[in-house]
Amino acid sequence: MTQHITIADVARAAGVSVTTVSRILNGRFEKMRPATRKRVEMAIHSLNYVPAASAQRLRQAQGHVIGVLVGDISNPFSSLLAKGIDDVLQKAGYDILLMNTNNSIDTEARALKRLYQQRVDGIIVQPNSRHFTQYEFTKRNNVPLVIVDREVDDQPQTTGKVTSTNRDACYQLGKSLSRRGYDNILTISARFAEASGQIPRIAGLKLAAKEAGLSYRNIETRGHDRQWLTQAFRKQFNALNGRTAVISLMGPVLFDLLSIFKNLNLTFPADLGLVSFDDWEWSQYVGDGIFLLKQDMELMGNIAADKLLTQISKKDSASSTTLLPVETVERYSI
Repeated sequence: MTQHITIADVARAAGVSVTTVSRILNGRFEKMRPATRKRVEMAIHSLNYVPAASAQRLRQAQGHVIGVLVGDISNPFSSLLAKGIDDVLQKAGYDILLMNTNNSIDTEARALKRLYQQRVDGIIVQPNSRHFTQYEFTKRNNVPLVIVDREVDDQPQTTGKVTSTNRDACYQLGKSLSRRGYDNILTISARFAEASGQIPRIAGLKLAAKEAGLSYRNIETRGHDRQWLTQAFRKQFNALNGRTAVISLMGPVLFDLLSIFKNLNLTFPADLGLVSFDDWEWSQYVGDGIFLLKQDMELMGNIAADKLLTQISKKDSASSTTLLPVETVERYSI
């Protein structure tokens, strides 16, 4: 069994009290003889003593740990978001406690409670709930909070938020499809979380289609496999008259669509137009390239971390909203 060196072991080795060792660990050297400090530091080194992070947080006002909750860590875009957050926080001397909520409101609630119990210095969350009651304890307890990527309907304006202009980008896309001569918009969604980022995308496309006189339909794939989607897509696509633009509202859905098109002998842009969200580098090599709407998830994470650090430094949980533009990557799939 591994022996854990304690602060009491260090005190015995140095011939001082536990209180003296604690003061040195926390950088409180006032009124301390240099010889005593040197003796304690030598004991720490010789015993390879590492103070428990949880114990340090109890002794200090800040533990320099930030809680980060992402909806689905297997999604590469959640991973990029976490990387963007960590890049900024590491340079500022903070570690992140990364937790996967699996797009579950209940799992997220337990994770939030655990982070509060761990006395983290702040929380960045990719939310699952559309209702701020899930997060309002942070305001009551003055815990710095930033909501990122997805939107919470009743979020107070003074709560930090970083997201993309999803609704406007999709509205502009719908208008562009109309100008290009498309008659129908068929979106494919996979809304695994209540606060899905696909909700504003659908709203923007619906509005553009209504104003331009286009038909709009959506196929929601949650809980279904590729075989089901193939049948649903065939039924919807065959029922439409005129030119149809198919839009993948989240990156992973694109894999399913490309497989379905191959099985149904459909090509783009000859048989249909194809647009996808998110930046898949390989998509430029499919046909003559796939038209993309691209979000910079690392930048989103950078800004979220900066907002949180500002709250911590000012000791004020009030913050603001930042909307990042969605980049259009024009290619020949529409």
